Amino acid sequence: MTDQPADPVVSTAAGAVRGRRRGEVRHFVGIPYAAPPVGARRLAAPAPVVPWQGVRAATAPGATAPQRLRAVPGLAIEPLVGTGWTPGDDYLTLDVWTPEAATDRPVMVFIHGGGFVIGSKDAAVQDGATFARDGVVCVSINYRLGVDGFLPIPGVPTNLGLRDMIAALGWVQAEIAAFGGDPGNVTVFGESAGAMAIADLIASPLATGLFRRAIIQSGHAAMTREIPVARRLVATLAKLLAVPATRDGFARVPTDTLLDAVEKVSLPTTRLDLRGADGREPVFGISRFVPVHGDDVLPLQPLAALEAGAGREIDVLIGTNAEEMNLYLVPSGVRDRIGRLVAWLVLRKSQPHAWKVLTAYGAGRKPGGRALTDALTDLVFRWPARRFAEAHQGRTHVYELEWRSGAFAGELGAAHAVENPYVFDTLAVAAGPEGVLGEDPPQALATRIHRLWIDFARDGTLPWAPFDRATRQVYRLEAAEAAHEAVMPAAAFLP
Repeated sequence: MTDQPADPVVSTAAGAVRGRRRGEVRHFVGIPYAAPPVGARRLAAPAPVVPWQGVRAATAPGATAPQRLRAVPGLAIEPLVGTGWTPGDDYLTLDVWTPEAATDRPVMVFIHGGGFVIGSKDAAVQDGATFARDGVVCVSINYRLGVDGFLPIPGVPTNLGLRDMIAALGWVQAEIAAFGGDPGNVTVFGESAGAMAIADLIASPLATGLFRRAIIQSGHAAMTREIPVARRLVATLAKLLAVPATRDGFARVPTDTLLDAVEKVSLPTTRLDLRGADGREPVFGISRFVPVHGDDVLPLQPLAALEAGAGREIDVLIGTNAEEMNLYLVPSGVRDRIGRLVAWLVLRKSQPHAWKVLTAYGAGRKPGGRALTDALTDLVFRWPARRFAEAHQGRTHVYELEWRSGAFAGELGAAHAVENPYVFDTLAVAAGPEGVLGEDPPQALATRIHRLWIDFARDGTLPWAPFDRATRQVYRLEAAEAAHEAVMPAAAFLP
């Protein structure tokens, strides 16, 4: 009988961890990067890990941040965002996938999406074993969500979710060499809210030196709020919960009750004005919980910080999908059910020139719901990503995924979230009758996109020119070619 290799054990500053082997990949699950955020540590900045004796098992998923998933009609969302809340105290944790006998390998740190209210490192589509298989040390992290992570409660440090990410990246700098990674060659990458967070961290003085490159998938730096505006959400939640709008008031509310309140304020029917002084709501109602600026994490609105030179030392790959808002408006039937008047009523909550926007996007020549979907795709995702590329003073490349999913009889198209299975080369878990990719997504495209991400993380290599305001080079991932992209109609209606 052939002896089986022993489970891998790695020593960290807090203690040793035992992982497991998956072929030529070593996988460590649920390593803490900060102390459990409970008791006196809840609603506080992340604290150092509490050391342990002996060897800690790092072989099975553990707790996740409190959250509540909402079903999407006809779409399996668990492979994309995880299975929801697994109760437990110790959820500020991360996973590491590393090649066997790795040394000085490029490191890629993934930050999951979910609107800052759902998601976890354990979603099946985000299996980092594919990156380790191809020579990269991959890390995926949990962070605080919702009230605990992104509500600026008086007396509580702001942006706790971002502070968690900064702590996790600090752990990577201190510990990843023991797992075979090069701490001087770290690329942080993420999708949706995770990408928004990365875009913010590029502009944060507290994240300086923690990563060399960044990949921003369907995200940008425009979705932050001023603290006084975000405090309206604090007041609304406090009133709903019948508690003072203070740290002590929120700390005494049971988690399930908090999640009930998060669901209620997240409904589009909830009356809550989160528009800034310019009359715009930068998140367009997609999430009530987002980072704030005006603190030590984000002293300036991130775009202003970028234009002043913040993050210029970081190489950036940023991009979007061609039909992002289809994910939100096709499965629900909204896109094909509403007319111009309802489309205007929806958009005017976030955009002061709603009628002009809809006209620019074809209302009158196409159904109102389709004009709204096209307009929001550009307003919420595509144009702000280009604005990020314009503002960032360092090297910046822009991509777009134009491949169209066959889900929902081909109507889902190049929607939000369809790129992640291609990035991770995990098509099987996102395909099928209710998969976001539909039936038979092309493996050749996954192989190519996965390799583009790895090459960029290794040394910054990409097969097209950087983006600038003059040439506006955007690389189409399915066509595998770059071309000039015209300025979008949305440019006239956003800062």
